[in-house]
Amino acid sequence: MTKRKKILLIEDDQDLAELYDEVLSAKFDVEIAHDGKEGQELAKKKPDLILLDILLPSMNGFELLKAFKKDQDTKNIPVIVLTNLGSKHVDDDKKLALLLGAEDYLVKTYHQPQEILEKISVYLPT
Repeated sequence: MTKRKKILLIEDDQDLAELYDEVLSAKFDVEIAHDGKEGQELAKKKPDLILLDILLPSMNGFELLKAFKKDQDTKNIPVIVLTNLGSKHVDDDKKLALLLGAEDYLVKTYHQPQEILEKISVYLPT
């Protein structure tokens, strides 16, 4: 039996975190951080992929992404930004996230959890 891949979900919205956990747990082991500092700590366990919200308490997603990509231990972990920043600045935010090293940028309101699972499967084939 192959070992299940691990995903770190950094999401401060409890309901959304539970929803994604439910969907993702069918294929992956999921660990959840509810703020930036906790996400930074849990990333040290070297998950196979990080799902990262942008608007977080204690440290925003862009700061976290920068920190992940600078750190030897986490720089090669694929990061998918998952946010509700669907504002008029979405193009700028997406460019910044990709420039900082994110693999992808998904707006939660435009993607059902099942679609997000399919996106993850591109980076983590099971």
